[in-house]
Amino acid sequence: MPATAMNHFTILTDDVPRTVRFYRDLLGLREGPRPPFDFPGAWLYATDEPILHVIGGQSSDKLKAGVIDHMAFSAKDLSDTLARLTAHNIEHTCRKQPGSGTWQVFFFDPNGARVELDFAPDEPHAAAG
Repeated sequence: MPATAMNHFTILTDDVPRTVRFYRDLLGLREGPRPPFDFPGAWLYATDEPILHVIGGQSSDKLKAGVIDHMAFSAKDLSDTLARLTAHNIEHTCRKQPGSGTWQVFFFDPNGARVELDFAPDEPHAAAG
């Protein structure tokens, strides 16, 4: 089987700087090298890997949900993340996954893309309120 791992997600936006700020400030991704495409955009990195590609220059009417429901990231520091989402007035839900006990936090980015952050079961549950 040729597929061995997920490489990246691509999202569309009508505002590249706002989208980059969102993922930088809330998820800790950083902007990094990107090929010289003939359209605006950014590549956002976690460690040394470009895991989120942003394509700009889209009209707001093209920003609609497709068949993919959400993108999920592994994350750390549930308490700080919930505080940061609240401080930025971002509606979110936090729940403990049945069985595995993984903490799941769901919210939407500025373009309407649904984001999931997954935290280890042993993260402090009192912070998840």
